[in-house]
Amino acid sequence: MSFNNRREFLFVYSVKDANPNGDPLNANQPRFDSETGQILVSDVRIKRTIRDQWMRNGLSVFVDSEPKTLKTRIEELKKEFNVKTGKEALEKCIDTRLFGVTYALENESFSLTGPVQFKWGRSLHKAKIEFIQGTAAFSTKDEKEQRSFRNEYLVPFVVLGVYAIANQYPSEESKATDNDVDYIKDGLWEGTTNLITRSKFGHQPRLLMEIRYKEDFEGMIGALDEKINLTRDRKLLNDDEQLSLRDLKTTAINIDHLNSKLLLLKDQIEKINLIIETGLLVEGLDDMESMLGDRFQLLER
Repeated sequence: MSFNNRREFLFVYSVKDANPNGDPLNANQPRFDSETGQILVSDVRIKRTIRDQWMRNGLSVFVDSEPKTLKTRIEELKKEFNVKTGKEALEKCIDTRLFGVTYALENESFSLTGPVQFKWGRSLHKAKIEFIQGTAAFSTKDEKEQRSFRNEYLVPFVVLGVYAIANQYPSEESKATDNDVDYIKDGLWEGTTNLITRSKFGHQPRLLMEIRYKEDFEGMIGALDEKINLTRDRKLLNDDEQLSLRDLKTTAINIDHLNSKLLLLKDQIEKINLIIETGLLVEGLDDMESMLGDRFQLLER
């Protein structure tokens, strides 16, 4: 089985007083673009969020985040699904079918290209990184009265855009189905809602758009996250406004540029599903609905 309709996804979420994606090789400092001042989030981090939600939903995934060897994990899956080969086991896992895998163990090796690919997430504005110091719960030695210090980094507030594409052609080999691709939306929205750990608490989904094209269409808009902006009264935020941003109460997500790109492919679009946070200001919604008519579906959460 496979799917025939190409899809593109745009996901926007905010992070407040937390670390969106620490770099373990840089003291776990949030990843950032030093030239633009934008915060970055790797595709690996995004897929981890999705996989964790899939596991909560009872779906089988290959990369379950537990510390174990490849051989141990494959043996677990072979036993769970009562199969004999690694390929048979991995075909049962939704993350392998969608994200692909490179596998080499003993006498078996193969590679599957994932039909769903994510680009790195990037903030829609410049943002600050704060270095925070505090005391740890315990001292370094029993006889010492003073506790040790802990250091950490956080971002006071940032709005991040994530882009993904579901390419129908690799699904012929990976056996990803339309139903599999449907789970991407839940993995992004609910997975972000459920990022409730000390370093990740403060993540909030804001907007999720799915563009579903007509069967066998091979084009794309591409990089949807780069075609939206943060505005106030339809004006782009200046540098000071970007750095001082702490909420979205008076700031809108402007989709005018994205609408202009959608117009060029309007006849190839089967449907657009849009989920937005209740109360979120989105400029250009009426234009999108007017352009697509009953092919546009809006849901507020």
